[in-house]
Amino acid sequence: MSTLVTGVTLDSFDRLPNHTRRCRFWVLDSPTQKADGEALDLELENEAWLSMIMLEWGSCGQLLTTAGATTGCALYAPPGAVPRATTFPTSPVSADAVLLTTLRIESDVDRDSNSASLIQAVVADLVNRGVRALEAFGIRRTDSDEVDGPRATASRTCSDVTCMIDADFLEKAGFEVVAPHHRYPRLRLELDRDHGWKEDVESALERLLIAASLTMVDIEHKDTVGVR
Repeated sequence: MSTLVTGVTLDSFDRLPNHTRRCRFWVLDSPTQKADGEALDLELENEAWLSMIMLEWGSCGQLLTTAGATTGCALYAPPGAVPRATTFPTSPVSADAVLLTTLRIESDVDRDSNSASLIQAVVADLVNRGVRALEAFGIRRTDSDEVDGPRATASRTCSDVTCMIDADFLEKAGFEVVAPHHRYPRLRLELDRDHGWKEDVESALERLLIAASLTMVDIEHKDTVGVR
C-alpha cells in the first residue's frame, strides 16, 4: 500500500483523524458549552483555532494517508499559540523552539514506521523555515495507563494519556530530555543546519524501525513455536 505524508492546509482539516478534529486538550479547559447552555461544535472550534495558527504562522501539521485513507497526523505550532504549553511542571518551551503537540497513528500496522515518517516530515518543514529546534512535552506512562505509544482510539476522551506523545518514543526518535520530570519531561530536537540534524534524525529513526522489525520477528517466531 502506498503511504503519503502531506502538509495540513486550510482545506484539509476534515481529513484529520476523528479524535484530532475534536481534541481540546492543547487548547486547555475550553468550555464545551455556550453561555446559553448549548453545546459547542468542537470540530468547528478546533478548525477555527488551527486556521488561526496557519493564517498567522503558516503550516502547522502533517497528514499521513495510506491508500488514500487517513492513518495519522502530526501537529506543531509556536508555543505561544498553544495555551496548555504554559501549564506543565517543565514549562516553558524554549524561546527558539516550535512545540510538537500531536503525533497520532490510527492503526497498529506499521505504527513505528508511520510515526517516523511523520517526524521526518515535520523536521524537514521546520528546517526549511529556519526553525532552530523542535520541543515536545512527553508523557512517562505507568502500568495504569491504557494507551501506549503515539496512538489512541477515536472514541477516547481527551486526557494526558490519549493526547500526549510517549516520552520513550521521542527519545528513540532522537529527542533529548532538557527538563526532566517523572511524568511530563520536556524533550528537544536540535534542527541547526550546521550540526548534521538530518543524519542524526535519520539514524535515530532507522534504529527505531530496526527495533520494531526485530520485535515483529520475535512475535512471529513465538507464534510459530506455539503452533508446533
